[in-house]
Formats: sequence, C-alpha cells, structure tokens
Amino acid sequence: MTEFDTALLDELDHRTDDEQAPEVYFTPLITPGSLLAAYHALGAKPEGRVAIKIHSGESEKSNNLNPTLVRDLVREIGGTLVECATAYDGNRETPEKSLAVFKERGYGDIAPIQIMDMGGEIEIPVAKHRHIPYDIVGRHIDDYDSIFVLSHFKGHPMGGFGGALKNVSIGIASSNGKRWIHSAGVASDHWVTAEQDDFLESMAEANEAVINHMHGKMMYLNVMNRLSVDCDCLPNPSEPDMHDIGVLSSLDPVALDQACVDLIHIAPDGASVTERIASRHGEHTLEYAEELGIGSRSYRLTVLD
Repeated sequence: MTEFDTALLDELDHRTDDEQAPEVYFTPLITPGSLLAAYHALGAKPEGRVAIKIHSGESEKSNNLNPTLVRDLVREIGGTLVECATAYDGNRETPEKSLAVFKERGYGDIAPIQIMDMGGEIEIPVAKHRHIPYDIVGRHIDDYDSIFVLSHFKGHPMGGFGGALKNVSIGIASSNGKRWIHSAGVASDHWVTAEQDDFLESMAEANEAVINHMHGKMMYLNVMNRLSVDCDCLPNPSEPDMHDIGVLSSLDPVALDQACVDLIHIAPDGASVTERIASRHGEHTLEYAEELGIGSRSYRLTVLD
C-alpha cells in the first residue's frame, strides 16, 4: 500500500495549535515497531494489572488486528487481552465461544486472554445521562487497575465508525449491556432498536461509565488499516476500497477518534467510509462525548519520525 501523504494533514478539520488541546500522535507506518513508537510517544504506562481491550473478529474474513502486528506491543505492555460476548447469534455469542475464537486466531500465543463476562456482569453508574443511568459490563473489569484500548479503526454499519469509543462502550459491555446500549436504556434481555442519535448518545454514556469506573486509568491506540465500511463483527465484511492510513495514539479517546474521522475525510480515496459515517450521523457520538466531558474534539497532532 502507498504510504499516506502527510502533506494533507494541514487540512484536518479539528486540528489546532492550542496548547491546551490534547495531543494525538500519528505515524503513517503500520508495523509492529510503529505501534510501539505510538505507544512510547504517550510518555506513560498503564498501571498495575492491565487489561488490553481488543477485538478478535467474527470470522477469518474479518479485518481485525492481526496478532503478529500487535504482538510486540501487547508483550511490552504485559497485560491480558480482554473482550466480552456478543449480543447476536454467531461465533462469539457466549463467553466460551468468544474465548475459543481468540485461541483459534492465534491471540493466545501472544498473551493471556479473558472474556470479561465469563461468570457474570455488573452494573456501573453513568454520572450524566439522557438514556442509560447505568452501564452493564463484564464482572471481570474489576480484576484490572487500568485498561489499554487497542482498536482497529474502520467503518461500521450501525455507528458509522468504530474506534476507541466503540471498543470501550460496546466492547466492554456484556451481552445484556450491548442490548441495553443499542436500545438506549429500554431493554437488556431482548433486542430493541433505538432512535439513531439515542443509540449514539448511549454509547458515549457507556464510555463515561467505564472511564469513571477505572478512575481515568486508560490509554488508547487506533490502527487505521484494512479500512472497510463494515465492522470486524461482521463475518463477511465489504472489502476495503481505500488505502491504509497509519497508527494514532492519545490519552484522550474523543480526540483520537476525531483525528481518525478527520483523516478519513481528507483521504483521496475515503469517500465510501466518509459516506458511511455521515449516513449514520456517526460524528454525533463525538459531539455528545465532548459534551459529557469525556474528551475534546479539538486536538494537537504530532507526526512521529
């Protein structure tokens, strides 16, 4: 793949020189070493017992992050790979099946794995909410002192895009929690489809709950490769029709996802993913997350050597 043209970075909509804005680090290289460089640029390390939130992919055709790409980073962090079961029929509909998929894909060769809702779930409060007064997450979240959120950024058929915010909200929710968020607080034991903006706002509220529960001890890294309009949760996603872009990291998940969305918008071949985001009103998640105080849509961008 041709390397992303960094001359385009001046066109990013939410990039600023304001020193008060959170920093996002970017490299157009996508290698095990560039993931490490983006992590080191944060100038911090996750504390204590570390969960590394990652997506295994629904099938071998999914565009999830390859274990060989993330292995060096995961081993340097020294944490446990974590996930929760899905809320739909498929290869990962129970914690046991989800664990089996992780092992089949080779993730067990690089780190321990835990499906956080294996053994149950807990409710954690949402401090400021319109929709969900609490989030429902895997009970094993309390096994950890900090979470490193390692996300594959891509389009999404429901949220418009999937990055750090979705990896936290839907990804750390149990099966019941996923239904709770998608229904905007109407039901957790069966599927109810909420109004689109209510769903997007519920995702942001779930982020608030998790971040507060972890006392803010979270770090974030997005990999922008295999940029399909579809999520890694689909067994047969659309093939990517745009070039890879790079690796980004930040201590602010809103700034990080906004930078990724901005990069999609300026990519010469990003029309399909841009349309997917717009058609689902995807940036409203970022708007509401900023309103909740989770982070800032404005960011400083530092390009790594």
